[in-house]
Amino acid sequence: MNPYIEGMARNAEQVVRHAVSRRTFDSAYYLIGENDFRKEEAARELAAAALEESLRDFNYEPLRGGEVSREQLDTAINTPALFGGKRVVLVRDVHALRKDVRDLLLAFLENPSPGTLLLLVAPAGEKPDKGIAERATVLDFRSLEGEQLSVWITDYARKRLGVEIEPEAVRLLQEAVGPELAHLTVELDKLASYTGGEPIDAAAVSAVVGIVPGVSLGALLDAVAERDAARALRLVGPVLASGRTSAVSAIMALATQFVALSWGAALRTRRQPQGVLERGYYALLREGKAYPGRPWSEAVSLWVRVLPRWSVEETERALRLLLAADIAAKDARLSSEEQLLSSVVLSLCQSERKAA
Repeated sequence: MNPYIEGMARNAEQVVRHAVSRRTFDSAYYLIGENDFRKEEAARELAAAALEESLRDFNYEPLRGGEVSREQLDTAINTPALFGGKRVVLVRDVHALRKDVRDLLLAFLENPSPGTLLLLVAPAGEKPDKGIAERATVLDFRSLEGEQLSVWITDYARKRLGVEIEPEAVRLLQEAVGPELAHLTVELDKLASYTGGEPIDAAAVSAVVGIVPGVSLGALLDAVAERDAARALRLVGPVLASGRTSAVSAIMALATQFVALSWGAALRTRRQPQGVLERGYYALLREGKAYPGRPWSEAVSLWVRVLPRWSVEETERALRLLLAADIAAKDARLSSEEQLLSSVVLSLCQSERKAA
């Protein structure tokens, strides 16, 4: 298999755990993907495992791609580690290396020094450098969503903070904070302090994070999808008052939902089985960057369940309404977000016949 393709297919988390636990390392790791938080965390874990703590200041060299010269990189990667062991060279923003510096890096990767560990980090949004990827171990840190994010929250609480977190608390935390790991770690640290080492439950999340069970963006999305106008209208005020959701972010989440329902409604006209719909939705979520406002499994389950209530024409009408609402929500003259979102929710819950 092409080393580039093979590297992209490897499980980044498993590779890091294996290297750290056994303290055996490849010559160079190329950390790519959308999850900048995990890339930095993995780089720290690999560096800490490879370096002798007492010699860290002598054997660790952090560099930045846009600032490093050929001479600086040459010195960093070819200087032997002090008193043996490993020398770790971390290059952030590796995509920004000048051509002559990149050429030196590629030559080193062809014949690396056994005493040097190279950690090459690319920022989110940058296309992987194929030349580097073919010569280094590629670790692709993708954004965590759905069940993967739930597992990460549980593991972080247990392994880093020494506390258990209940499944309902995990679900509420995901609803309140979303998939941003840096924000989740802050909230989890606060929750661990709040419970004093006791298990984190839904009540603790409600108290610390400020989310009430049953009152969330996910609950509002459910109510609209189910065309329950009364319940949706009751939720608009509390969801906006939480301070975690604005009219614009709610409209964006609704747009994501109706794009999914529109795709599903079109697929249903071809009489596709439910399993095909579910797999298709997960594929769409993996490929796209839109956040569905709740864990993936909950979103997919709801979309499949409510599809019979929505025709292709109704979902297209909903998307037109949401486009107009998004423009209105960004108007500086808007006096009431709650009034706008309430009007949108009411219009979305109407049937095509009633709307006409």
